[in-house]
Amino acid sequence: MSVWAIGDLQGCYDATQRLLERIAFDPARDTLWFCGDLVNRGGQSLETLRLVHSLRQNSIVVLGNHDLSLLAIGERTEEEQRKVNPDLQRIVLAEDRNELLGWLRMQKLVQVDRKLGWMMVHAGLAPKWTTTMAERHAREVEERLHGDQYRRLLKNMYGDRPAWNPKLAGIDRHRAIINIFTRLRYCTPRGRIAFEDKGSPGTQPVGLYPWYEVPGRAERDLKIVCGHWSTLGLFIGHGVHAIDTGAVWGGKLTALQLDTDELRLVQVPGRDVPANPPRPRPPRPPQGQQK
Repeated sequence: MSVWAIGDLQGCYDATQRLLERIAFDPARDTLWFCGDLVNRGGQSLETLRLVHSLRQNSIVVLGNHDLSLLAIGERTEEEQRKVNPDLQRIVLAEDRNELLGWLRMQKLVQVDRKLGWMMVHAGLAPKWTTTMAERHAREVEERLHGDQYRRLLKNMYGDRPAWNPKLAGIDRHRAIINIFTRLRYCTPRGRIAFEDKGSPGTQPVGLYPWYEVPGRAERDLKIVCGHWSTLGLFIGHGVHAIDTGAVWGGKLTALQLDTDELRLVQVPGRDVPANPPRPRPPRPPQGQQK
């Protein structure tokens, strides 16, 4: 039996199949942890989502910002859905969309396995959050997302404010939690997220830190595997294993074995893209687009 964490798929079906072949994935014995952002930009999002859905008995998924955005789009009118990019449009207009989106909505924001010694999130943790606090905050949002009020959460989750504060309540609290788990790269020591700064470490303004290097951050008792930050590339340090290696941008798709004391990484080529492709920035919805 092997447990593998896999970085952001972002609709790269062919690369995902290559990676599963390279790690010799056997659904009879192995488990996959997907770090979120299963869909968008890769051109094969419907096929990718169907593949991961077919592996649901043998996999664990945490939601990324693109996954949550897909769920929100799924609640819009068909006229509005026909205005989104073709990659996501194929999902929300597919005949099995209700099964796929219903399953996706029931996934987690955080996966914790204390016996294994790992936590998985899409983006990161607030500076003062221990793993126990992070798990508790994730369950707050998951309860709403999995319950009857999920439409209200999906409609109101967009926006860059407020910054996290433990005294927050209601939708402001849920939005701040979602932003940390799915959009965090750089932040201030007080935890204010710098949403517009997306480059590699060293390019950020003074006073901002990668979330895993913030001075005075909480001690964490689990190793953390995450994705989201493609310009960071493969990073291992401070107990963090960041494995979004830019498959959708022509980089690699990465798998990290979690149930071994050795550092075992497997990578395959990502999507074929033109040289120096532009990275599109999606338009903002009325309340502000998630990044």
